[in-house]
Amino acid sequence: MKPIKTVLSCMLVVPCLFLAAAPSLRAQEQPASASSAESASLNYEFFKAKVEPVFLNKRPGHARCVTCHTINHVPLHLVPLSPGSATWNEEQSRQNFQLVQRVVVPGSLESPLLRHPLAQQAGGDPSHGGGKHFESRENPEWLTLKAWVFGETEK
Repeated sequence: MKPIKTVLSCMLVVPCLFLAAAPSLRAQEQPASASSAESASLNYEFFKAKVEPVFLNKRPGHARCVTCHTINHVPLHLVPLSPGSATWNEEQSRQNFQLVQRVVVPGSLESPLLRHPLAQQAGGDPSHGGGKHFESRENPEWLTLKAWVFGETEK
């Protein structure tokens, strides 16, 4: 009976070890030019001044990001605006900064923050319930998100 328990244990442990190693394996597969995560760090002041306004902007044919991403339970979640406010206060901005980092791989074009709202023909992923807000990688708002992901610090 003991050998069966050992075999079953191995059958559980080996896949778990593989899954634990998977992120580092994927990182090794990315070309150096696609990811400079070690050199990029996310700047709060740039986020507050440039990135948060992207979440508040209304685009033709789309709801503002803040409309859905404050009430949903998806990886990109934003703090609701205070009643009557058009922007977030300092505490809310700091919370947003922490929350949005969940969908960012610093220095990587593969960051969900960059791919999810981008049109598929421009390199975005296949779906986004709120539609594809950015038709190309030349969109100024998409470029703002990219600048932040790649460590931009200038406001």
